[in-house]
Amino acid sequence: MKELTLDRTQYGKLHQLFDENFLDYTSYVIRERAIPDIDDGLKPVQRRLLQTLYNMDDGRYHKVANVVGDTMKLHPHGDASIYAALVNIANKGYLIDRQGNYGNIFTGDKASAARYIECRLSPLALQTLFNNDLTKFVDSYDGRLLEPVSLPAKIPLLLLLGAEGIAVGMATKIMSHNFGELLSAQIDILQEKEVVIYPDFIRGGIIDVSAYENGSGRLRCRARIEELDEKTIVIKELPYNITTQSLIDSVEKAAKSGKVKIASINDYTAEEVEVEIKLPRGVYAAETINGLYAFTDCEISVSSNLVLIRDNMPCQLGVDEVLRHNTDKLVNDLEKELYIERDRLKDKLHARKLEQIFIEERLYKKIEEITNQRDLKKTVKNSLEPFAGELIRKVSPDDIERLLEIRIRRISRYDINRQQKEIRQLETEIKRIEKQLEDIIGFTVSYLKSILQKYGPLFPRKSEIKQFDEIEARDAAISNIQFCYQRESGFLGNKVHVENKKKDIAINCSEYDRILLIFSDGRYKVINVIEKVFIGHDLYYMDVLGKDQTFNLVYRNGLDKMTYAKRFKTPKFILGKEYLLFPEHKRSLIQLLVTGNEGIRVRTSLVPSSRARYNSLELDLDDFLIKGAAAKGKRVSNRVVRRVSNITGKAKPKKEVLQTLPEHEKPKGDKQEPEKNQE
Repeated sequence: MKELTLDRTQYGKLHQLFDENFLDYTSYVIRERAIPDIDDGLKPVQRRLLQTLYNMDDGRYHKVANVVGDTMKLHPHGDASIYAALVNIANKGYLIDRQGNYGNIFTGDKASAARYIECRLSPLALQTLFNNDLTKFVDSYDGRLLEPVSLPAKIPLLLLLGAEGIAVGMATKIMSHNFGELLSAQIDILQEKEVVIYPDFIRGGIIDVSAYENGSGRLRCRARIEELDEKTIVIKELPYNITTQSLIDSVEKAAKSGKVKIASINDYTAEEVEVEIKLPRGVYAAETINGLYAFTDCEISVSSNLVLIRDNMPCQLGVDEVLRHNTDKLVNDLEKELYIERDRLKDKLHARKLEQIFIEERLYKKIEEITNQRDLKKTVKNSLEPFAGELIRKVSPDDIERLLEIRIRRISRYDINRQQKEIRQLETEIKRIEKQLEDIIGFTVSYLKSILQKYGPLFPRKSEIKQFDEIEARDAAISNIQFCYQRESGFLGNKVHVENKKKDIAINCSEYDRILLIFSDGRYKVINVIEKVFIGHDLYYMDVLGKDQTFNLVYRNGLDKMTYAKRFKTPKFILGKEYLLFPEHKRSLIQLLVTGNEGIRVRTSLVPSSRARYNSLELDLDDFLIKGAAAKGKRVSNRVVRRVSNITGKAKPKKEVLQTLPEHEKPKGDKQEPEKNQE
């Protein structure tokens, strides 16, 4: 088979073709598919859908299948994206009234087929989204219809609805906000006040905004969990974008891995979220709630990325910048509407005055004998010139045409008083609008307050803003692993089992814990929970590493054979690295190690001496200052210490092994007492 080869020229042309087409595709996906526009906060499919609903609006519900079909005249990408966009907007509850099964945002149930459900625009959408006088229209993809470039939205839809989208080389994730708070923030902007606004999610829950930075950063979202009784937990609200099904799956996964313990979990969600968790024997609600936050979707982190289209280009802005842009646009749109309304009223007033002068001054009598059309118009125009001061503007040919179209019956039934009343009303309306134009900021504030008063109570805040501490997985984990040390074999791990209850050490821990090991010669290190490893036969102390434990240590220094005592807090460490509690020497030895903050008293038995008045000492270790783990400590006595024992202590030692002097250091005739393990 002959291989296909390209010379350098052909390769260059092909490369150029791919580059140009890919750039066109990238630009199209960014601007026409995935990223919303800052002006109306909508993606093209949403804008086309809402415009279609407005075109179809007659006050009654429409089959969603019909709406989708009509929208396809404007949208070139099939019905699936239109249907999904309609259901998504309808479930947010602001712009579309729905009728039928639109699914359940709490459980994740899908909506019924398009032929079974109906919808129409909500009163809020009809009042705030549409005005053909302010809308710029362009040809649709096939040139048969017109579609809007942007809707003249009078509410900040981008921040109200939120958005998610993945384009080529960029993505957007905009959090939704509360309706009333957004409009109140716009009022504050118009009144030149500081604005701080935080997201609000339709599923409720609790959000921590301490790491949220004006549309960027991170939000921590929690489910609202209530303790019904000590054996029953009920989840009442959900975090951002989490359904009860995904939440239950995460809880069951955590339960199977042993991170939380549950007896059963049931979903009773309907109009409100209700997920009930029953706990097994020996497990209580208070300790389980932290585990749910640590190991399940009851707590999630959400990163916000406010990317949008502005002036036909993608850019990243802050929430306050978007809100100020929408507020400035609202002021301009309202001002344009007032000018348009004023001009229409002036045109109407001009027509009324022309008609009044034409009939009351009997100007129509002057054209009764004229047959030439040109002379007819000229006569009417000349006869109106003396009244030019009473008119709003100059008389146009269209004005003359309208006067000539007045029928005799209308002239004969002309009501002067009624006409005067209408003229006065029009003049009053024009003055009102001109007054509003003089204070357009005040008019905008009044407009926002009227919208807020009418619709604000329908959309209360659902997410509670609250700062909460981050739960460490290590703190919330269940200690369901037995970690053992066999002194005879020297092995350590969770696959090692206790063989000698008197000598072996066993502790309960979780997979997230770290284990502190202290050896008889003063070495110590911190390790993770492991299956099995050989560490030797001289392990003295083993326990789960605590944050602020106090260690009380009595040891013999091999260099001078003297005994020292010291206290220190949980030492700093690098995982797996060995450290020393005292200078390394083959004769150095731990004589006593006790954990406890206060009330630790020890008795030291000294080597007998004929000249000595006493052969033992009692020490109160509370008198010793807490120093670093590597400190030498304070000498207990100038004499050699044979034995150290713990005689009192508010905190019991985790593991205490009494050490004795080696055989060659014992005085003759002295009987060695057996070793004791004191707990």
